[in-house]
This record gives sequence, structure tokens and C-alpha cells, in this order.
Amino acid sequence: MCPKDDHLTSAFLAAPFEVGSVPVRNRVILAPMSGVTDLPFRQLAWRYGAGLVVTEMVASRELVGNTQESWARLKGAGLKPHVVQLAGREAYWMGEAARIAADNGADIVDINMGCPAKKVTGGYSGSALMREPDLALSLIEATVKAVSVPVTLKMRLGWDENSLNAPEIARRAEEAGIQLVTIHGRTRMQFYEGRADWDAIRAVRDAVRIPLIANGDVDTPEDALEILRRSGADAVMVGRACQGRPWHAGWLAGHAAPARGEIAAIAVEHYRAMLEFYGEHVAIRHARKHLGWYLERFAPGLPADAKVAIMTGKEAETVARLLQQALNDTSFASAPEREAA
Repeated sequence: MCPKDDHLTSAFLAAPFEVGSVPVRNRVILAPMSGVTDLPFRQLAWRYGAGLVVTEMVASRELVGNTQESWARLKGAGLKPHVVQLAGREAYWMGEAARIAADNGADIVDINMGCPAKKVTGGYSGSALMREPDLALSLIEATVKAVSVPVTLKMRLGWDENSLNAPEIARRAEEAGIQLVTIHGRTRMQFYEGRADWDAIRAVRDAVRIPLIANGDVDTPEDALEILRRSGADAVMVGRACQGRPWHAGWLAGHAAPARGEIAAIAVEHYRAMLEFYGEHVAIRHARKHLGWYLERFAPGLPADAKVAIMTGKEAETVARLLQQALNDTSFASAPEREAA
């Protein structure tokens, strides 16, 4: 459990903890982000020291139906612990998908009740389940019953400001066998607007004894310690701050970030790993968001025509060469980075 406020230091973020019987090497977790935390991204985040990395959301019914995309999202490629996040609305499919995940190497199964995307909530999954706690509990019970590995739960404060029911759902989830809860400090209706309410997460801490992870707007080590202090959580989860910086979760946990001169090589390695994972035709399209994040963070002064050439290029080797040139040229970096370089 989280120590008293006056003992919260960076050493706490670097300390291990456990999810059930599964050891976790530190307390800074990479958030599952659909379309972002695919296997190439997770491998980089793990190499640079993230405490846990979690798959993109895997649709339970599609996994049982043996779709190519769901199996691609399931892959762990030897990353341990392997955490698979499942989404769905029907207990049967969630249980069956959990069995498949565990049979294929999942050390932890996470249930998605936090995704705010309309295409997910429109199918009454993700954070939409927080409007139907009894249904949500049936999914939790089916998932826990289906596997022997720990099952965890990720959700928001509630659907909207009039239904902040995360503490009650968390309490019932713990009784049903959930072994860790993650709370994003916003409601579904907030999406990612405004600031996450770190204080509101405290009510979930008061409702459960299992480990609690706090999520939302964590960018700096100071943020990480402050969200722990205000929420009483045992660990932090970081998502959008890692976009364009797959090493960022590890850095928050005390690992060294790459030097400015190494970033181009990491970005190109990331791009090539995506080419290998997806095949060139698919990867070029999937990689563009990542290339954009690298350029926004480390080459914000890149001329528009040069950025367009990278972002719309259809020849992989040309894109890789232009990306490396752009990130290696510190004249395109922000003023503080130019001075550091």
C-alpha cells in the first residue's frame, strides 16, 4: 500500500509491488492505448523501464472469433509479465476470451471499463458499463472464474458528474475477485478535457484494500508523486505523455532517458519494428501518428513541406531516412533542446 505522504519519494516509484502473485518491477505503468500500445511500442517501453506494459484493448468476441487483428493485439513476444486488456459486454465472451489470453501466455487479464471512445461506448462496452453496475459485475465474475491468473479492472470515476460510482463498483469488484483497480480521474463525459481529478480517486482508495493505480495527466516525476499523495494509490499509470517518448514511463520510475542524440535512432527503430510487425503497406499508415508525435516533440521547427514528406510518404526507406535527418538536425528542436545539444 501507498506509504504515508511524508515518505513519498522517487524511491517509492522505483520500488516493486505485486498484483496477486505476479511481481511488478516498479510503480509506473504504461497505459493501454488503442492504436498506440501495439507490440513494437510496448517492447520499447519495456526496454526503457516501464513497470508494466499493457496490450491495446482486445475485443473479447473478436478474439474468440479468431480475427487477425485480435490475435495481433494479443501477442506478448516474451514480455513478462504479459498483461492483456479485454473489452466486451457479454459475460460468456469475456470468460472465453480470458481463457484464450491465459492459454496464450497472459500473466494478468485486465478488464476495460474506462474507454470513452464513441465506437466503444456505442456498443455499450468500455466506460458505458459504469452505467450498468450489475452487468459490469457479471462480466467481472465470468472473467475471474475463467482463469487462474490475476484479473484487474480499469475504469473512470463514473459516466458523468452525477454518477461517480467508481468506489462502489470497485468495492463490488474486489469482492468478486478483482486483484487491482486502475482509476482514470475523469468521467466518461469529460473524455480528456480539463484536468484529471486526482483527489476524487481517494474515494476508491477508501473503498478497497487491493492495490490501486491512479491515472490521468501524469507527465513529470512531481506529477507522479503528487497523484499518489492526493489519491492514496499504490502506483501510477501514464498514457498520452508517452506518445513520442516510449521511454517516458521508465524515466518516471528512475531509469535514464535516452540522450538527445539517440532519439532519431530510437524513432527509426520503432518505425522499422512496425514495418516488420504489420507489413509495409499497413505499417506506413499505422506509423504516421507515432512519427507525428516524435516530430512534434523533438523537431517542432521542421518546415511544413519536410514534415508533409515524412507524414505522407509511401516508400518506407525514404520515410525512415527523412525521419532520421529531421530528428538529428537540432536546428529544428525547441530552444532549450538546442542549448542542451
